[in-house]
Amino acid sequence: MNSTSHHRVIILGSGPAGLTAAVYTARANLKPLIIHGPLPGGQLTTTTDVENYPGFPDGIMGPDLMQQMEQQAKRFGAETVVDTVTSVELKNRPFTLHSAGKSWSCDALIISTGASPRYLGIPGEKELLGYGVSTCATCDGAFFRNKRIMVVGGGDSACEEANFLTRFGERVFLVHRRDELRASKIMQERTLKNPKIEAVWNSIPVQILGTQTSGVTAVTLKDTKSGATREFPVDAVFVAIGHTPNSSLFKGVLPMDSNGYLTPAPNSTRMPVEGVFACGDVQDHVFRQAVTAAGTGCMAAIEAERWLEAKGL
Repeated sequence: MNSTSHHRVIILGSGPAGLTAAVYTARANLKPLIIHGPLPGGQLTTTTDVENYPGFPDGIMGPDLMQQMEQQAKRFGAETVVDTVTSVELKNRPFTLHSAGKSWSCDALIISTGASPRYLGIPGEKELLGYGVSTCATCDGAFFRNKRIMVVGGGDSACEEANFLTRFGERVFLVHRRDELRASKIMQERTLKNPKIEAVWNSIPVQILGTQTSGVTAVTLKDTKSGATREFPVDAVFVAIGHTPNSSLFKGVLPMDSNGYLTPAPNSTRMPVEGVFACGDVQDHVFRQAVTAAGTGCMAAIEAERWLEAKGL
């Protein structure tokens, strides 16, 4: 039989949003419980050097940054549990969360489950993630100054990434499986008129070549019409085929947009269910940065603290 423990605040997820929320709620003496899966730290754990997080002038490794944030939260009294929540009950108070072998209850719930980038699923991609393969141009573009950069995708996100990367790359190659982009007309025009961007039509990557020592050296492309393959030399590959918010746990329970992102109240992290707050990439499909996630984590913590105080909890 499942055992149940009660907490004033439970935080789901341990990326920048969740750990920032943990720091703030712990400092408010709310003794939050952080529940995260077997790979804590969110998307930053797949990033090598982080150069755009304030306070680290020489940069910091992504996993190291997340470890320091967790230590900071624990210093103020936050607890962590490694488990996978499989269902939630938000209709009655206190809220109840269940995993395969345990249950927890809480007065306030902060959701910071993040989003997962979609990957190509080809050889070399996973092995070279952080060594020339990336899903975030804003995060990693500056590492590839005067290099040959490939962007994979055909939507607005891919076009935005390609345009942004022209600030750094010598040449940017936009690879798409068809002979026209899916992006909005204005974004297509901006991209195709950029002299530093070259479209590579009717092509799909089937393998990324390189090592963690050398970094990415080339991509094997397959022609979608003829089936022929060729090696395309590049120094970096940015996969821009979208993200999936980790919100399936709340489907039918909390409101979300057509892409599955949770939709809190404007200028807030409050969800329509009183006592539930959403922060980080699970509710942000625009910025998706560690620093903005941390900012919304702070917002969620402050709003949760004020809500608990108003309710006498």
